[in-house]
Amino acid sequence: MDFNGFTNEDFDVFKINGLEARMDALKSTIRPKLEGLGDYFAPTLSTLTGDEMFVHVAKHARRTINPPKDTWVAFANNPRGYKMLPHFQIGLWNTHLFIWFAVIYEAPQKEIIGTRFTKKAAKIFKEIPKDFVWSLDHMKPDTIPHKNLSKDNLLSYFERMQNVKKAELLCGYTIDREKTIELGSEGLIRQIEDVFNKVSPLYKIAQNSK
Repeated sequence: MDFNGFTNEDFDVFKINGLEARMDALKSTIRPKLEGLGDYFAPTLSTLTGDEMFVHVAKHARRTINPPKDTWVAFANNPRGYKMLPHFQIGLWNTHLFIWFAVIYEAPQKEIIGTRFTKKAAKIFKEIPKDFVWSLDHMKPDTIPHKNLSKDNLLSYFERMQNVKKAELLCGYTIDREKTIELGSEGLIRQIEDVFNKVSPLYKIAQNSK
């Protein structure tokens, strides 16, 4: 597998000024590692979900001025795209690594998925580990710890998916940059596998397969 862990150099890519310079560094340092993680975890996620998973490494192709503040590899059951589907992500901000199950604003089935989550709210609230986190906006690094939420808080997020056009919901785990570097490739792979195991039930609920 073409992945030997992340380094300070990888995280510092997001400090490089200018779109072209940052994109060049991102393509040469981070992207090959994300491709390696993609090839490694696609079969794992295919097994966990029961759907064939395809790898999508972020290209940031629409950007013309602002350099990307984060980057990722996504996994979805469609070879052509992932943003319109419930999907999984592994990626980096300057401060941390993230591992997500995600439903973002482009997903046309968001209202239906929100309804399915509402019906399973008690199960989700109970089974998501306390040290996991939620996000309501994939474009911001902020997260909400699961341990700080009540079941009613979660229900409000699920209802928001049904009623707010731009609503998003992500659930997973973050690892700060120092810990990510310290874990190395093997430690990080074990951690990602553990997170995907624990968020894959959300995918099954979203797909109505469980």
